[in-house]
Amino acid sequence: MTTSKKHGNKLQKYVVTNVSISDQPNLKGDWLNIFILLLLYTIQGLQLGLTSAIPIFLQSNKNVSYQDQAVFSLVTWPYTLKLLWAPLVDAFYIKKIGRRKSWLIPVQFIMGSFFLYIADDIKNLLPETGKPNIEKLVFVFFIATFLVSTQDIIVDGWALTMLKKNNVGYASMCNTTGLAIGSMIGSVWSTLLTSKDFCNKYLRTTPDTGGIVTMEQKDCSLEDDHIKLNTFQNYRLLWDICKLPSIQIFAIALLTVRVGFAATDSVSPLKLIDAGVSKDDMMIINTSMFLVKIILPLIIARYTSGPKPMSLYLKATLIKLIWNLAFVMLIYYTPKLIKTDGVINIPSYYYVILVIILLIQEILNYTMFVALLAFYSRISDPRFGGTYMTLLNTLSNLGFAWSTFVVLGIVNLLTFKECSFDSKNDCSTLDLQNKCTTDGGDCIVTVNGYYIEMVLCTIFGILWYSIFKNILKNLQTKCPSKWLVNYVKQPITKNSKNVFTITVT
Repeated sequence: MTTSKKHGNKLQKYVVTNVSISDQPNLKGDWLNIFILLLLYTIQGLQLGLTSAIPIFLQSNKNVSYQDQAVFSLVTWPYTLKLLWAPLVDAFYIKKIGRRKSWLIPVQFIMGSFFLYIADDIKNLLPETGKPNIEKLVFVFFIATFLVSTQDIIVDGWALTMLKKNNVGYASMCNTTGLAIGSMIGSVWSTLLTSKDFCNKYLRTTPDTGGIVTMEQKDCSLEDDHIKLNTFQNYRLLWDICKLPSIQIFAIALLTVRVGFAATDSVSPLKLIDAGVSKDDMMIINTSMFLVKIILPLIIARYTSGPKPMSLYLKATLIKLIWNLAFVMLIYYTPKLIKTDGVINIPSYYYVILVIILLIQEILNYTMFVALLAFYSRISDPRFGGTYMTLLNTLSNLGFAWSTFVVLGIVNLLTFKECSFDSKNDCSTLDLQNKCTTDGGDCIVTVNGYYIEMVLCTIFGILWYSIFKNILKNLQTKCPSKWLVNYVKQPITKNSKNVFTITVT
């Protein structure tokens, strides 16, 4: 694809030169850019780690229900909705500062100020006793996620032009490794280092109150082939990208793929805590896996930076569907393995089993994530990188968000209980549960909704794989031009503004 340009009232065409899908990566001259991207994604991971730790805090509070967890899961939706303002990020900037830095600098300052506010109000957001204010907690972390998702738009778009065109596949490695490092710092600081039990057990010689830390407050030139568009044109661009046949097929796959793992990813960790595994133990295990999360993208980047990252994605998808069975067995046997005469006494071999199952799950998750991001980088148009990458990430995040919300919201609806002393008391509400306990009974589960969800999700996942396996393999072999839109710029009159028309290639 070539670039042609005529002046005056004559037609101006702006097209991008194709990079062959078989071009091999070469990092010479790009190491500094790799480091910058890693740093930026690490900053994003700090907030993500903090947000991911909040459900652990909530689940350890006996006044919090699964419906409350479902409501809090809404804080992830800015990542899903960021497509709404991605065209603004691509359209507005100060040329002397730079297209991406015009947004990155103020977003960083606002994020810092906002986290200072969270630190100042943390006791009200997460009280030590009593039920947390879920509505306020959701509002605060929704805003925090909005800021981080805006930075994600900026950095995703910048990565497409910061790296050489044959190295854009490494953007996924920077993304996953940086987010893993930042998430580890954010989650460890907010959970383990603030935990009195953990610090007294592992970090102190003399027991004390509280944790060792507290959450309270104590080049500017345009890119090559860049096309300057106003806000309306950016949203028009977004619509025309959505009309590409390849994007439409890919969108359906992204919106539905996470259903197969929704119960495993979202409900299983909470069920482990309900069974008696402490939140501190869960965080210790998750923290120990961050080393895997950091190293794994570096290992699999050589496989995902090539022309067929979706082949690896599909293999990991099938294995992960099969791995759902491991979680079903784990949740079923956990109460029997960790309790003796009703008293929790977790044997060492249980931790080995738990770590192995969670480790394989994380390896599969990150393999799929890195492969998917590598594919995004290869097919995204670098002229409109922020909008294009955000569209693809939004589709994936939306698939995760709606499936997580649904499985968390209906797990109690699919679970049936009755009081051991009163069969008419179905323990369906917190008041009925308290009444049963007050009368000296226990709420006994007769049908566990978790297992129903796991069966339904796995069946759906197998159907998804059989439908999309060949479709995704064909999409990754399509010519790069099948993922591009062409812009034609033509002044109507001498004094009129430039008008862009869009044609889909």
